[in-house]
Amino acid sequence: MFRVVLLIAFCAVSSLAHAQSVRIKDLVEFEGFRGNDLVGYGLVVGLNGTGDGLRNAPYTEEIMTTLLERLGVNVNGEQFRPKNVAAVFVTAELPPFARNGSKIDVTVSAIGDAKSLLGGTLIMTPLNAADGEIYAVAQGTVIAGGVSNEGQGARVVQGVPTSGSIPSGARVEREVQYNFAALKSLRLALREPDFTTAVRIETQINKHLGRPAAVMLDAGTVDVDVAAAGSNSPAHLLVNIESLAIAPERRAKVVVDQRSGTIVIGESVRISRVAVSQGGLTLRIQEAPVVSQPNPFSDGETVELPRTNAQIDQAEGTGLAEVSGGTTLSQIVEGLNALGVAPHDMIDVLKTIHAAGALHAELVVM
Repeated sequence: MFRVVLLIAFCAVSSLAHAQSVRIKDLVEFEGFRGNDLVGYGLVVGLNGTGDGLRNAPYTEEIMTTLLERLGVNVNGEQFRPKNVAAVFVTAELPPFARNGSKIDVTVSAIGDAKSLLGGTLIMTPLNAADGEIYAVAQGTVIAGGVSNEGQGARVVQGVPTSGSIPSGARVEREVQYNFAALKSLRLALREPDFTTAVRIETQINKHLGRPAAVMLDAGTVDVDVAAAGSNSPAHLLVNIESLAIAPERRAKVVVDQRSGTIVIGESVRISRVAVSQGGLTLRIQEAPVVSQPNPFSDGETVELPRTNAQIDQAEGTGLAEVSGGTTLSQIVEGLNALGVAPHDMIDVLKTIHAAGALHAELVVM
């Protein structure tokens, strides 16, 4: 019942948040404000015997050989089997307007049979974008997010020790060329497209500027003409409008997490008139075979006779409840609480009501 009570509290908080205004910058993405994914292939050294088994991961030996030869160490024909190195993929996101010398975070993930990256150091690894060019170089000490320990007969693992991060572990070496100052218009892309929200953004911007510079193109795009707004700089225009506040329109939505049993119901959710019956049935089957012995001095044989005890129990506190039309969130929760419905059972109830066409909201099952 604890999670259901939380839903009632969420209703009051959600209702308050719904009435409040939100800044435009928190509702949209601006054209030109996008990151670029980077990836690289590198080597983590300094592990405490938890690295790749080189016989199972020959690519680790190849990159070690290449790296040492670049450093002037000739290892051709040499046989080395260290356990303190691991081959990894290094990923990062190059943020918008990143300049040469800026530092970004990177994520390091083992690709071989390494047991842990804890305490390792990533050797200088170039990071490439989709165009194949190098935009950053990563290096530093890996901070692993788990612990691994093992003995001769057992192993204990907590978290994911084969993946870690390096805060500010990469330095930007190449900038993404984008002339933001040359834009003639600003396109605002709504994170959640909605015609009502888009027209409110258009109205608020035009009201603030005192001229019709913003035009709603569709449910997800609002275009603002820089010249019509009386500005010579897209950057200054963006500063002028991004902090304007509007009341966004939200679709009615029910979000269900089946793994944890968490249910979040939006304020605008409504249910039509419907009857709900929820009951818990417990089926118990127990085998109790009986041995039958023949009479003394007879030619009979000892046999085993099957005996099965079957029982069906129905949980108390369940029954049939009628939900009237136009029911709100708090009424939904009260009704389900009255039936004694557990969170996981409540998920099934909501899915069934949605299948019946009585739940007027988008049902999102995670």
